[in-house]
Amino acid sequence: MDKATFLEAIKALNELPQKKFKQTYELIINLRDLDLKKPEEQVELWVQLPADRGIPTKIAALVGPELAEQAKTSCDTVILHDQFPRYAADKKTVKKLAATHTYFIAQANIMPDVAKTFGRVLGPRGKMPNPKAGCVVPPNANLKTLTEKLRKTVKVSAKVQPSIKVAVGTQNIKEEQVAENISAIHTSVVQKLPEEQANIRNIMLKLTMSPPVKITNEGIVKPVIKEEKKDEGTKDVGRRKKEEEKKDEGKAEEGTPEKTPAKPKRAKKTETPGAA
Repeated sequence: MDKATFLEAIKALNELPQKKFKQTYELIINLRDLDLKKPEEQVELWVQLPADRGIPTKIAALVGPELAEQAKTSCDTVILHDQFPRYAADKKTVKKLAATHTYFIAQANIMPDVAKTFGRVLGPRGKMPNPKAGCVVPPNANLKTLTEKLRKTVKVSAKVQPSIKVAVGTQNIKEEQVAENISAIHTSVVQKLPEEQANIRNIMLKLTMSPPVKITNEGIVKPVIKEEKKDEGTKDVGRRKKEEEKKDEGKAEEGTPEKTPAKPKRAKKTETPGAA
Protein backbone atom coordinates (compact mmCIF):
# COMPACT_ATOMS: atom_id res chain seq x y z
CA MET A 1 0.00 0.00 0.00
CA ASP A 2 1.30 3.44 -0.84
CA LYS A 3 0.53 7.07 -0.12
CA ALA A 4 -1.57 7.35 -3.31
CA THR A 5 -3.99 4.67 -2.07
CA PHE A 6 -4.34 6.38 1.30
CA LEU A 7 -4.95 9.70 -0.44
CA GLU A 8 -7.68 8.09 -2.55
CA ALA A 9 -9.40 6.90 0.65
CA ILE A 10 -9.23 10.39 2.15
CA LYS A 11 -10.79 11.94 -0.95
CA ALA A 12 -13.57 9.33 -0.91
CA LEU A 13 -14.43 10.30 2.68
CA ASN A 14 -14.55 13.97 1.77
CA GLU A 15 -17.03 13.21 -1.03
CA LEU A 16 -19.55 11.95 1.55
CA PRO A 17 -22.19 14.30 3.03
CA GLN A 18 -20.29 16.49 5.46
CA LYS A 19 -21.08 17.65 9.00
CA LYS A 20 -21.19 21.23 10.25
CA PHE A 21 -17.85 20.78 12.05
CA LYS A 22 -14.38 19.64 11.01
CA GLN A 23 -14.08 15.93 11.70
CA THR A 24 -11.08 13.78 12.65
CA TYR A 25 -9.63 11.07 10.41
CA GLU A 26 -9.43 7.78 12.31
CA LEU A 27 -7.17 4.98 11.07
CA ILE A 28 -8.13 1.40 12.01
CA ILE A 29 -5.70 -1.49 11.42
CA ASN A 30 -7.19 -4.88 12.27
CA LEU A 31 -4.63 -7.62 12.96
CA ARG A 32 -4.66 -11.42 12.72
CA ASP A 33 -2.66 -14.52 13.67
CA LEU A 34 -1.16 -12.90 16.78
CA ASP A 35 -1.08 -14.23 20.33
CA LEU A 36 -1.37 -11.00 22.31
CA LYS A 37 -0.72 -12.88 25.56
CA LYS A 38 2.90 -13.04 24.41
CA PRO A 39 4.65 -9.69 24.98
CA GLU A 40 6.78 -10.14 21.87
CA GLU A 41 3.64 -10.23 19.67
CA GLN A 42 2.00 -7.19 21.25
CA VAL A 43 2.17 -3.86 19.46
CA GLU A 44 3.31 -0.80 21.38
CA LEU A 45 5.28 1.89 19.63
CA TRP A 46 5.53 5.62 19.30
CA VAL A 47 5.56 6.97 15.76
CA GLN A 48 6.85 10.44 14.95
CA LEU A 49 4.61 11.80 12.19
CA PRO A 50 5.85 13.85 9.25
CA ALA A 51 2.94 16.34 9.55
CA ASP A 52 1.08 18.05 12.34
CA ARG A 53 -2.27 16.33 12.96
CA GLY A 54 -4.11 19.54 13.86
CA ILE A 55 -4.93 17.98 17.23
CA PRO A 56 -3.65 19.66 20.43
CA THR A 57 -1.10 17.58 22.37
CA LYS A 58 -0.83 18.60 26.02
CA ILE A 59 2.30 17.64 27.95
CA ALA A 60 2.80 17.57 31.72
CA ALA A 61 6.20 17.59 33.43
CA LEU A 62 6.84 15.83 36.76
CA VAL A 63 10.27 17.20 37.61
CA GLY A 64 12.65 18.41 40.27
CA PRO A 65 14.17 21.90 40.58
CA GLU A 66 16.85 21.05 37.98
CA LEU A 67 14.28 21.05 35.13
CA ALA A 68 11.73 23.45 36.57
CA GLU A 69 12.56 26.49 34.43
CA GLN A 70 12.78 24.51 31.19
CA ALA A 71 9.50 22.76 31.92
CA LYS A 72 7.69 26.05 32.47
CA THR A 73 8.59 27.24 28.96
CA SER A 74 8.18 23.91 27.13
CA CYS A 75 5.30 22.05 28.83
CA ASP A 76 1.63 22.82 29.39
CA THR A 77 1.61 21.78 33.06
CA VAL A 78 4.47 21.58 35.55
CA ILE A 79 4.31 19.70 38.85
CA LEU A 80 7.44 19.99 40.98
CA HIS A 81 8.72 17.22 43.21
CA ASP A 82 7.92 19.11 46.42
CA GLN A 83 4.27 19.43 45.26
CA PHE A 84 3.74 15.65 45.00
CA PRO A 85 2.24 15.24 48.52
CA ARG A 86 -0.64 17.55 47.53
CA TYR A 87 -1.49 15.33 44.55
CA ALA A 88 -1.10 12.13 46.55
CA ALA A 89 -4.03 13.31 48.67
CA ASP A 90 -6.14 14.47 45.72
CA LYS A 91 -6.88 11.56 43.39
CA LYS A 92 -9.61 13.53 41.60
CA THR A 93 -7.11 16.13 40.38
CA VAL A 94 -4.73 13.40 39.19
CA LYS A 95 -7.58 11.82 37.18
CA LYS A 96 -8.29 15.19 35.60
CA LEU A 97 -4.61 15.56 34.67
CA ALA A 98 -4.65 12.10 33.06
CA ALA A 99 -7.78 12.93 31.05
CA THR A 100 -6.48 16.26 29.72
CA HIS A 101 -2.82 15.45 28.94
CA THR A 102 -1.40 13.21 26.22
CA TYR A 103 2.12 12.73 27.60
CA PHE A 104 3.81 12.90 31.00
CA ILE A 105 7.54 13.60 31.25
CA ALA A 106 9.33 12.54 34.44
CA GLN A 107 12.79 13.24 35.79
CA ALA A 108 14.58 9.89 36.15
CA ASN A 109 16.00 10.37 39.66
CA ILE A 110 12.51 10.98 41.13
CA MET A 111 10.71 8.16 39.25
CA PRO A 112 10.04 6.14 42.45
CA ASP A 113 8.04 9.07 43.85
CA VAL A 114 6.32 9.61 40.48
CA ALA A 115 5.17 5.98 40.50
CA LYS A 116 4.05 6.20 44.13
CA THR A 117 2.07 9.44 43.64
CA PHE A 118 0.67 9.09 40.11
CA GLY A 119 1.08 5.44 39.15
CA ARG A 120 -2.33 4.15 40.28
CA VAL A 121 -4.09 6.61 37.99
CA LEU A 122 -1.67 6.98 35.08
CA GLY A 123 -0.71 3.30 34.83
CA PRO A 124 -4.11 1.79 33.90
CA ARG A 125 -4.63 4.62 31.39
CA GLY A 126 -1.31 3.99 29.63
CA LYS A 127 -0.10 7.46 30.58
CA MET A 128 2.88 6.66 32.85
CA PRO A 129 6.13 8.30 31.65
CA ASN A 130 7.65 5.71 29.31
CA PRO A 131 11.36 5.50 28.48
CA LYS A 132 10.49 4.02 25.04
CA ALA A 133 8.80 7.31 24.17
CA GLY A 134 11.71 9.29 25.64
CA CYS A 135 9.55 10.55 28.51
CA VAL A 136 11.92 9.56 31.35
CA VAL A 137 14.75 12.07 31.26
CA PRO A 138 17.93 12.93 33.17
CA PRO A 139 18.16 16.15 35.21
CA ASN A 140 20.11 17.84 32.40
CA ALA A 141 17.75 16.95 29.53
CA ASN A 142 16.76 19.35 26.75
CA LEU A 143 12.98 19.56 27.22
CA LYS A 144 12.39 21.89 24.28
CA THR A 145 13.66 19.32 21.77
CA LEU A 146 11.75 16.51 23.48
CA THR A 147 8.41 18.34 23.63
CA GLU A 148 8.65 19.42 19.97
CA LYS A 149 9.11 15.76 19.06
CA LEU A 150 6.28 14.55 21.33
CA ARG A 151 3.79 17.00 19.82
CA LYS A 152 4.22 15.16 16.50
CA THR A 153 4.24 11.69 18.02
CA VAL A 154 1.35 9.22 18.35
CA LYS A 155 1.16 6.08 20.43
CA VAL A 156 0.22 3.00 18.40
CA SER A 157 -0.94 0.10 20.54
CA ALA A 158 -2.59 -3.33 20.35
CA LYS A 159 -1.99 -5.21 23.60
CA VAL A 160 -5.45 -6.58 24.45
CA GLN A 161 -7.53 -6.46 21.25
CA PRO A 162 -6.04 -7.23 17.80
CA SER A 163 -6.90 -3.79 16.50
CA ILE A 164 -5.07 -0.47 16.27
CA LYS A 165 -7.05 2.78 16.34
CA VAL A 166 -5.33 6.12 16.01
CA ALA A 167 -6.32 9.68 15.02
CA VAL A 168 -4.14 10.74 12.08
CA GLY A 169 -5.36 14.29 11.45
CA THR A 170 -8.36 16.56 11.07
CA GLN A 171 -10.12 18.10 8.08
CA ASN A 172 -8.35 21.36 8.95
CA ILE A 173 -5.09 20.09 7.46
CA LYS A 174 -4.25 19.17 3.86
CA GLU A 175 -5.26 15.77 2.52
CA GLU A 176 -1.65 15.08 1.47
CA GLN A 177 -0.47 15.59 5.06
CA VAL A 178 -3.03 13.12 6.39
CA ALA A 179 -1.87 10.58 3.77
CA GLU A 180 1.75 11.07 4.86
CA ASN A 181 0.81 10.42 8.49
CA ILE A 182 -1.11 7.25 7.58
CA SER A 183 1.82 6.00 5.50
CA ALA A 184 4.26 6.56 8.39
CA ILE A 185 2.07 4.63 10.84
CA HIS A 186 1.44 1.79 8.38
CA THR A 187 5.16 1.36 7.69
CA SER A 188 6.03 1.33 11.40
CA VAL A 189 3.33 -1.22 12.22
CA VAL A 190 4.33 -3.56 9.36
CA GLN A 191 7.97 -3.49 10.50
CA LYS A 192 6.92 -4.33 14.06
CA LEU A 193 4.72 -7.35 13.22
CA PRO A 194 6.29 -10.84 13.22
CA GLU A 195 4.99 -11.67 9.73
CA GLU A 196 4.71 -8.05 8.60
CA GLN A 197 1.89 -7.46 6.08
CA ALA A 198 0.56 -11.01 6.56
CA ASN A 199 -0.47 -10.11 10.14
CA ILE A 200 -2.79 -7.33 8.90
CA ARG A 201 -6.38 -8.47 8.34
CA ASN A 202 -7.61 -5.18 6.87
CA ILE A 203 -7.21 -1.42 7.04
CA MET A 204 -10.02 1.12 7.26
CA LEU A 205 -10.20 4.89 7.39
CA LYS A 206 -13.17 6.88 8.65
CA LEU A 207 -14.18 10.32 9.79
CA THR A 208 -15.59 10.93 13.26
CA MET A 209 -19.18 10.41 12.12
CA SER A 210 -18.85 8.57 8.82
CA PRO A 211 -18.88 4.96 7.64
CA PRO A 212 -15.39 3.60 6.89
CA VAL A 213 -13.56 3.30 3.60
CA LYS A 214 -11.80 -0.06 3.29
CA ILE A 215 -8.22 0.08 2.01
CA THR A 216 -6.79 -2.94 0.16
CA ASN A 217 -3.75 -3.74 -1.98
CA GLU A 218 -6.02 -3.49 -5.03
CA GLY A 219 -7.43 -0.08 -4.08
CA ILE A 220 -10.27 1.20 -1.90
CA VAL A 221 -13.83 0.08 -1.25
CA LYS A 222 -16.18 3.02 -0.76
CA PRO A 223 -19.05 2.80 1.75
CA VAL A 224 -22.51 2.24 0.31
CA ILE A 225 -24.91 5.05 1.18
CA LYS A 226 -28.51 3.84 1.02
CA GLU A 227 -30.79 6.47 -0.46
CA GLU A 228 -33.95 4.51 0.34
CA LYS A 229 -33.76 5.54 3.94
CA LYS A 230 -34.00 9.16 2.91
CA ASP A 231 -37.05 8.42 0.71
CA GLU A 232 -38.71 6.50 3.52
CA GLY A 233 -38.05 9.39 5.84
CA THR A 234 -39.66 11.79 3.37
CA LYS A 235 -42.71 9.53 3.05
CA ASP A 236 -43.00 9.33 6.83
CA VAL A 237 -42.95 13.11 7.08
CA GLY A 238 -45.71 13.38 4.44
CA ARG A 239 -47.77 10.72 6.18
CA ARG A 240 -47.45 12.48 9.53
CA LYS A 241 -48.50 15.79 7.97
CA LYS A 242 -51.66 14.22 6.52
CA GLU A 243 -52.53 12.64 9.87
CA GLU A 244 -52.06 15.98 11.62
CA GLU A 245 -54.26 17.72 9.05
CA LYS A 246 -57.03 15.15 9.64
CA LYS A 247 -56.76 15.68 13.40
CA ASP A 248 -57.00 19.45 12.93
CA GLU A 249 -60.11 19.03 10.75
CA GLY A 250 -61.68 16.78 13.41
CA LYS A 251 -60.99 19.33 16.13
CA ALA A 252 -62.52 22.08 14.01
CA GLU A 253 -65.70 20.05 13.51
CA GLU A 254 -65.92 19.29 17.24
CA GLY A 255 -65.62 22.97 18.08
CA THR A 256 -68.55 24.04 15.80
CA PRO A 257 -71.89 23.94 17.72
CA GLU A 258 -74.66 22.05 15.98
CA LYS A 259 -77.79 24.01 15.04
CA THR A 260 -80.95 22.68 16.75
CA PRO A 261 -83.99 22.65 14.46
CA ALA A 262 -86.53 25.35 15.34
CA LYS A 263 -89.77 24.09 16.90
CA PRO A 264 -92.85 24.66 14.69
CA LYS A 265 -95.03 27.51 15.93
CA ARG A 266 -98.44 26.53 17.26
CA ALA A 267 -101.37 28.07 15.44
CA LYS A 268 -103.43 30.44 17.60
CA LYS A 269 -106.94 29.27 18.40
CA THR A 270 -109.61 31.55 16.96
CA GLU A 271 -113.05 31.65 18.51
CA THR A 272 -115.94 31.02 16.18
CA PRO A 273 -118.70 33.66 16.58
CA GLY A 274 -121.94 32.32 17.93
CA ALA A 275 -120.36 29.31 19.58
CA ALA A 276 -121.93 28.48 22.91
